[in-house]
Amino acid sequence: MDALQMSIAAMPFLLALTSRKGKAIVPCLLTSLFTVLLGGEPHRAVVAWCVGMLIAAVALRERLRTG
Repeated sequence: MDALQMSIAAMPFLLALTSRKGKAIVPCLLTSLFTVLLGGEPHRAVVAWCVGMLIAAVALRERLRTG
């Protein structure tokens, strides 16, 4: 994987770092790691990445909603 693919794979983890509560950080880190590990199988990597982005988006939405 090159640097661009690694940064895209780490996006759920980086987005979860912006949330206030730390509960979303560990699942997003795990999904980012699974995305990197499954890089050879793109369909499975996309599923792991989408799950991580969903978790991170909900955590970020909650942070923005509560202020």
